[in-house]
Amino acid sequence: MGFSLTDDAGCAVPLVPVGKARLAAWREAAPAMERDWAAATGFTGEAGKLAFLPDGAGRLGRVLVGGGDGEPAMWAFAGLSEILPRGTYRVERLPEGGDATRVALGWALGTYAFGRYRNAPKDAGGAELVWPDGADRGCVERLAAAAFLARDLINTPASDMGPAELADAATAVAERFGAYHRTIAGEALLAENYPTIHAVGRASTRPPRLVDIVWGDERAPKVTLVGKGVCFDTGGLDLKQPSGMKMMKKDMGGAAIMLGLAQAVMAAGLPVRLRVLLPMVENSVAGNAMRPLDVVKTRKGLTVEIGNTDAEGRLILCDALAEASQEKPSLVIDAATLTGAARVAVGPELAALFCNDDDQAAAIITAGATEDDPLWRMPLWRPYRRLLDSKIADLNNVSDGPHAGAITAALYLQEFVEPGIPWAHLDLMAWNTRARPGRPEGAEAQALRALYAHIAARFQT
Repeated sequence: MGFSLTDDAGCAVPLVPVGKARLAAWREAAPAMERDWAAATGFTGEAGKLAFLPDGAGRLGRVLVGGGDGEPAMWAFAGLSEILPRGTYRVERLPEGGDATRVALGWALGTYAFGRYRNAPKDAGGAELVWPDGADRGCVERLAAAAFLARDLINTPASDMGPAELADAATAVAERFGAYHRTIAGEALLAENYPTIHAVGRASTRPPRLVDIVWGDERAPKVTLVGKGVCFDTGGLDLKQPSGMKMMKKDMGGAAIMLGLAQAVMAAGLPVRLRVLLPMVENSVAGNAMRPLDVVKTRKGLTVEIGNTDAEGRLILCDALAEASQEKPSLVIDAATLTGAARVAVGPELAALFCNDDDQAAAIITAGATEDDPLWRMPLWRPYRRLLDSKIADLNNVSDGPHAGAITAALYLQEFVEPGIPWAHLDLMAWNTRARPGRPEGAEAQALRALYAHIAARFQT
């Protein structure tokens, strides 16, 4: 994929970031013709505004790009590939605080379009950006490809993205990098002791699956990624309302993001022993669906009373986390579109981070801030564990009360992570509810860049 980035700098039109704060200084230094032309077009430096300035021959000489006042520099030129006239452009000056690699990545992410179901695919635009000097091309291409993979999987309707199709996508990534992989499907999940994955997915005509991928030097530090792959969630017998069910094609967003992250890690050749565990199910309604107050035995051996069949994501994750803990990896990360409570707490644009290791949490938060892929730490408040107590089983999958839903979900998962293993749990939206530069409305690989940066920094030799 080229992401509309090119080496051909011939006749490239300069892009000049000029926000409100720099507009006066630019006017003082600019040639009179450019200054007058910008004023005549009403350019004020506001975000999203452009001024097309002619050269002495009447051709397009340069483009002023508004923004920069409080806007992250990464997105300064994102989205311009669709707006600018067909041609080649170059960055004349990096925006304040900008980094060539991130500016190029912002441009690349802005070229994404999901056109699988359009007879006439949306025109992606004809503007190309010359690679900025100093940009790490490999990093840009890896991360953009990883984000596009996750976005494509999440955007695809459940009719074409069931457990089998998601598993196929995962094995294709594994095979591309020569990774070991296996898929456990249907009744084999019971035979291999993944009972909660089976319990959630058994009511669907599309059998549940667990994809297990292993890559890298077996002597390297072990990093294990776990992603929630609920390809569609009706809520089960605790059926969702139509408004709550409508967007449930994206309930496999955690698995898609972890798969994209794994692809980036393998493409970079990071010095880790990577394992990826992706449970994949469709939570459906049928005569054999799990029922409220059923009791399910988990892979770890703990028994779980089903307080709500719509709290299914934590059930499939708990078996995968129990398996992940067996190797005592240096780091376990899981990602899931897990609770509406997290969205109430931090909104759709922040991933809620729960972590049992303060140093690890701080490093992930810092990576998110640096990469403009933000997360917000939430507490694993142990006293709330009592809210998951069951009268007949080891624990319930939900609390009876309305409070701290994201925290109790994280505490449930923590029961399946062995003490002493650094573990991070991300409760995220995986969806842009509004279009922003480089982040179109629709599927989003939320926290992927932050997690990649964290893993690369921690384990890179």
